[in-house]
Amino acid sequence: MRRALVPVLTVVAVLVAFWYLACIPMNAGAAVQQAARADIAVSPESAAERRQMGGLALALRNPGVAVAGAFGQERARLPAPHQVAAELWSGVAGQSVTSNRSLVYHAWVTLSATLLGFVFGTGLGIALAVGIVHSRVMDMSVMPWAIVSQTVPIIAIAPMIIVVLYSVGIQGIVPKAIISAYLSFFPVVVGMVKGLRSPDAMQLDLLSTYGASARQVFFKLRLPASMPYLFASLKIGIAASLVGAIVGELPTGASAGLGARLLAGSYYGQTEQIWAALLAATVLAAACVGALGAVERVLLGRMGMRT
Repeated sequence: MRRALVPVLTVVAVLVAFWYLACIPMNAGAAVQQAARADIAVSPESAAERRQMGGLALALRNPGVAVAGAFGQERARLPAPHQVAAELWSGVAGQSVTSNRSLVYHAWVTLSATLLGFVFGTGLGIALAVGIVHSRVMDMSVMPWAIVSQTVPIIAIAPMIIVVLYSVGIQGIVPKAIISAYLSFFPVVVGMVKGLRSPDAMQLDLLSTYGASARQVFFKLRLPASMPYLFASLKIGIAASLVGAIVGELPTGASAGLGARLLAGSYYGQTEQIWAALLAATVLAAACVGALGAVERVLLGRMGMRT
């Protein structure tokens, strides 16, 4: 555990350090402007000239002012890590879990759509994979369309899905779940096809020699062999499903969910709120992937496979 923790903490520390450094040029414009209003000497003196300069150039011309004003601005262009941490703590521990300002509440709304879409996508992906493996017609026809479906940007197709479903009276969590399923089914299809085809010819010939039926070959050989591939695909699928749920909240004008939280923060210039929602989504995705990893270790361990 310790050997795995040290590299992770090292990477996090490096990222936080770069984050703090990035705050200086990103927030330099506002910092220099505030200093000029307070009659502090800045360079250049002309506001018009300062507006034409980039943040890095302003920071290099006014290093003291840029550093002093970079990490505590209200509605900063790039909030500092401690500002985001404070907003995250306020949203998690400083609010009732039923409050509309609680990140726990918004995370639960998004998680509900994520899990429902993940179930839809996983079921569809497994069904398609089984058909592709056992039918050459489906292999030649369905697989190319599954690949093509992922070339359409989800941000473009999500409003279309929402409008069509709303027009037939389907509202609430289902449209978001369908968008999640759209993103999550593809990795499951690819992984399961690879897994179901992973047994080699010698194993298949052995079962054929024993007179095994196609059903027995599937449940005794193909399906167990596909489990490592399936769980690898599920980990990708659950993360994609979370992205789909968040994207599905954007065009609906939803009042709850991490996507709605991101949208509200962008409307009112609350960058700390935006970054706190992003970190909450990251933690939520990590928790989902971790839960799948735990199930994978238990299930594959009982099947005698090493994870």
